[in-house]
Amino acid sequence: MTNGQSAGFPAGRLEQLRAGLAAVERRIDAACAAAGRPRSEVTLVVVTKTYPASDTRLLASLGVRHVAENRDQDAAPKAADCADLPLTWHFVGQLQTNKVRSVVRYAHHVHSVDRSRLVSALSEAVLKAERPELGCLVQVAFDGGTAQGRAGVPPEQVRELADLIADAPGLRLDGVMTVAPLTGPFADDPSAAFTRLAEISTAVREGHPAATMVSAGMSGDLEQAIAAGATHVRVGTAVLGARSPLG
Repeated sequence: MTNGQSAGFPAGRLEQLRAGLAAVERRIDAACAAAGRPRSEVTLVVVTKTYPASDTRLLASLGVRHVAENRDQDAAPKAADCADLPLTWHFVGQLQTNKVRSVVRYAHHVHSVDRSRLVSALSEAVLKAERPELGCLVQVAFDGGTAQGRAGVPPEQVRELADLIADAPGLRLDGVMTVAPLTGPFADDPSAAFTRLAEISTAVREGHPAATMVSAGMSGDLEQAIAAGATHVRVGTAVLGARSPLG
């Protein structure tokens, strides 16, 4: 492939990605300035789900170093194809225990740890793989336990799960993550949800000072997340464009 051409895209794909990335970087710069935070405190994680490995390669050529996926069946072959690139891989989707062995082959961070059984499975898989420690984040749910809510644990269970991760061989507690809730007390109020996440992060760091990652904010609400103290924003559409339907 030449001249920025990737499978299924015109030769101008590189310039499309360059423009999307530049626009998001400007938004992050402005949000950091408005919050009085150094730009260096916020890491952009580009969510490449549903897009081909060729796009990941183009993003890497533009300086992107952190990419995220949410389905192992898509992520595993993509990560293998891009194994030669200097990328940090984040797994951000709901993770089934039968996918853990595959995920630990490529992921540097799993943002979506939400139950003790998953902690045990990840720990066992990391030890069997004889790989470096796997960074884990507790996914926090602010939906009030409704059936339509996001994955994750309620705030009152975060400390218990954080302690479990920190004590699990092969795992490293990196911090906390959330997705702006669709239901519950913080529905349609991402700022409030992200502020509450920052408070939970502070509480977690009392017992685990190195767990400094606060993963929050996506294409539509990254400014609110940065204002609340997010250290990692997960942005897909604003960089890559409208998503194609999942197969």
